[in-house]
Amino acid sequence: MSDIRYDRLHDCHVIIAPERLHRPDYTAEIREDKKKDAKCPFCEGNESMTPPEIFAIRKTYSIANQKGWKTRVVPNLYKAVKIEAAHAHHNGTFEYWEGFGAHEVIIDTPKHHTSMIQWDINTVSNWLKTLRARVADLRRDHRIAYISLFKNEGKGAGATQMHSHTQLIGLPFIPRPEREKYEKSYEHYIHHAEALLESMIREEEKEGERIIAAKGDFTAFCPYASAYPFEVIISSKKPLGQIDTLSDESIGTLAPLLLDTLKKMDKQLGCFDFNLSLSTPPLQEGSIGNNLLDSVDSVDDACRFTLRIMPRIYHYGGFEATTGMIINPVLPELAARLLRESEDA
Repeated sequence: MSDIRYDRLHDCHVIIAPERLHRPDYTAEIREDKKKDAKCPFCEGNESMTPPEIFAIRKTYSIANQKGWKTRVVPNLYKAVKIEAAHAHHNGTFEYWEGFGAHEVIIDTPKHHTSMIQWDINTVSNWLKTLRARVADLRRDHRIAYISLFKNEGKGAGATQMHSHTQLIGLPFIPRPEREKYEKSYEHYIHHAEALLESMIREEEKEGERIIAAKGDFTAFCPYASAYPFEVIISSKKPLGQIDTLSDESIGTLAPLLLDTLKKMDKQLGCFDFNLSLSTPPLQEGSIGNNLLDSVDSVDDACRFTLRIMPRIYHYGGFEATTGMIINPVLPELAARLLRESEDA
């Protein structure tokens, strides 16, 4: 039997239809694990092949744009938006923004890893600290209202560069789905005096069926209305901060839980393509309408840091494209049970 489940966090419906699952089409390529690729612009030693770095975590006494880095951030060579463009909004029948924004590439590791599964704890921690630094810096630019932080791993998830990397796109406005999601979070807090994700995780803990693992204040679970087979959310009930305010202690807790979760997914799915996103609530005051912010002392009251892993192991078609609803052929309860039972690869 199928269910049409309501996703409270993203305010949409998902059809959970196990009958449609015959055999998932796993099209991910075999991972590469080389020390260095002479042709890869993201490998250590090839720094001259990228634009000059914006930020880096480096070894002591190492020099910018040379070897000796742990993470490195550079402007995207093929920018979707440019920080140099005019911050201008044009109204009218053909309304548009000029192409202002930030588009950066976070080179996650100097090693030619093609998957997060190959990382160690230190690499995950440095990655999170790099994202923290870049969002904190861009928050000071009041022209940027919203930042999208995401990873595309594998061709099936849209990756065009094999070396493990993350992208950051800052926009002068909040995309409608994100704006509506955060409006809903604020409204929930105003009416219930607790964050929506706090309510969701508490209910998930009561049922227990979709919980994968917990470490410290962070919980990994398959959401009730998972849009993707084996989708995982990692979040907390407590207000621990957003990506640019997470403490080193929180990062130290989150990093091993994330890596362990990915290894469990790898155990079940093999080499799989996925998208990963990190929540970034609206950056500037007044960017959410209806005076909702006036009723909230801090963004952390209503919102929680959220990391979402979306495996791309099932191809979507016309129904999804025309309705905006996704059909997921894997029960989240089954996915969570399999992941709980998985041992590290």
